[in-house]
Amino acid sequence: MRFWHLFRRYTSHALWVVPFSAIILELVLYRLLNALDDMLGWHLQRFSASGAQSLLETVITMNLSFVVFTFGSLLVAIQVASGQLTPRVIATTLLRDNVVRYTVGLFVFTLLFANSVRNRIDGTGDQLLLLVAGMLGLFSMAAFLFLIDYAARLLRPISILSRVGENGLTVIKAVYPQPTQGSSLPHIKPQIPAGMPSRIVHHAGRSEVILSVNIEILLAESQKANAVVELLPVVGDFVGTDEPLFALYGNVSGIDENILFSSVQFGVERTLEQDPTFAFRIILNIALKALSPAINDPTTAVLAIDQLQRLLRNVGERNLRTDNITDDSGKLRVIFRTPNWGDFVNLACTELRRYGADSIQVVRRLRAMIENLIRTLPEDRHAALQAQLALLDHAIEAVYVFPEELALARATDSQGLGGQI
Repeated sequence: MRFWHLFRRYTSHALWVVPFSAIILELVLYRLLNALDDMLGWHLQRFSASGAQSLLETVITMNLSFVVFTFGSLLVAIQVASGQLTPRVIATTLLRDNVVRYTVGLFVFTLLFANSVRNRIDGTGDQLLLLVAGMLGLFSMAAFLFLIDYAARLLRPISILSRVGENGLTVIKAVYPQPTQGSSLPHIKPQIPAGMPSRIVHHAGRSEVILSVNIEILLAESQKANAVVELLPVVGDFVGTDEPLFALYGNVSGIDENILFSSVQFGVERTLEQDPTFAFRIILNIALKALSPAINDPTTAVLAIDQLQRLLRNVGERNLRTDNITDDSGKLRVIFRTPNWGDFVNLACTELRRYGADSIQVVRRLRAMIENLIRTLPEDRHAALQAQLALLDHAIEAVYVFPEELALARATDSQGLGGQI
């Protein structure tokens, strides 16, 4: 199960998988079409021998150029995105984009198909194969033109921010599936059993980051042994070899450590699979880099705050699940820590306030976000937001000494420097 999970996650996002699959598909489809062409004996377009060779060479040259240009442009895009936005978007967005993966797959398939037809064509026969090769060439040209336009749009900050925001919403809904019903339930801190743990299980694998945890496996194993299993780190934490991973309480003799290890998926860097705060982190990195003196682009930071407001509202409208996971009888079985409301608010506001205080755009937009959330979220979410609003006032007072600028910075503006609300 663990191997299958790792294999599925890798193949669903690896860039090379689709082009490699196109090679296998071409080997199969060419033979099928060749057999069909021999059986039917069609003469659809009446290609001459020279015309057939010219068509195939054109398709081959064109698609080879498309492949080289696409991969070259992708390398440039990775460098630009890493320098102007954040390196986090390379693995989470650029290399996982299905449009890029399947377009490259089409180029590879067409290139190999046309080459196969050219190498095995018999005079002016194989008219069906020639027709298919020509149509694939046209599709490849259209796909290449579309890819240029798509890539130009994809690399805009608003496109990256929107995509990360959408992925963040998906993760939030998966981790916190229950919406609030009028008012949210308070976050209950973990109820750690009294006394020292009966056993500490240490991480036996490589030093990596926790990507996801299968709670059902932990719950089933703890129920079987009539024990309590506590996962010590949280999703997104880096865990070194031999560091404590689980604390076991109660009758732990029947717990299989290999089953516990199989419930935790590790990787070299954080992902959005089961880590809702990572979406905030990516957006914040883009905003903070935009606010750096080297880039000085506060408008991008304002666009980032738009997405942070969207994510915070979605979190605030959900019942953030307790860290205590019980069985059907209500008995504590698993302790699994997740971020609470205060964690999300502090993550979204603290660094932006610290590094964006001297930008009037940022402080006005940040105030608009906080006040909007206070108006629209349940009352028990207000305390953390009001605390951030007070800190924002202190930061503004420390930066702006002129009364006119201070009044301008204290205004609420959802556009940064647009229309005052």
